[in-house]
Amino acid sequence: MFREIVTDVFFDLDHTLWDFERNSALTFERILAENGIGVDLMDFLTVYVPANYAFWKLYREEKITKEELRYQRLRSVFDELGHPISDETIYLLSDEYIAHLSSFNHLFPGTVEILEYLRPKYRLHIITNGFQEIQDRKLKNANIHGYFEQVINSEMAGVKKPDPMIFELALERAKTAPDRSIMIGDSLEADIQGAQAVGLHVLHFNSDNGPMHDFCHMIHGLGEIKTFL
Repeated sequence: MFREIVTDVFFDLDHTLWDFERNSALTFERILAENGIGVDLMDFLTVYVPANYAFWKLYREEKITKEELRYQRLRSVFDELGHPISDETIYLLSDEYIAHLSSFNHLFPGTVEILEYLRPKYRLHIITNGFQEIQDRKLKNANIHGYFEQVINSEMAGVKKPDPMIFELALERAKTAPDRSIMIGDSLEADIQGAQAVGLHVLHFNSDNGPMHDFCHMIHGLGEIKTFL
């Protein structure tokens, strides 16, 4: 469908190629145990996953800082679980989470296969809202860094998806035009609607089995990209 017009493929990283929830769970399993935090991992994750999503949304909307995100997403979880914990320990866990997150590098099924399929035909890039210091480590430790010509992150751009400026910076760095580019990501708001507003073609990877919609084509596995590219 896009084969004859697209030259550049932009991917989101977390929840699209890099299996964030799985790697995050393994990180928490490690740091909670190592620090003797007596909470059940599944109870913790049941509260943490939606809390992290909510705080990331606030961060994306410039309503909280990076530091507030890192602190509040943990503080809110322990408070809801009724588990007493000091701010000192919250900051320690926050630092250890960032330090260890990129040491787990599970990718979504078919990631390497689809990158191998696409690389001879298109130029590949990343646009991510994640923090630069860990996104680069994720790509390198997962051995997929070499597939991408440009890696654009929100700290580099000074704005976060869906702000048009991050997509415009990515297009500028890649030396391409929106009508020759496609964005593939998991977030309807940040990736799909953000890229559409700038004129990119889009493909929604519904990695969390969210509701159906009519904004664009949707896939549920990375291998389905071959239908379009």
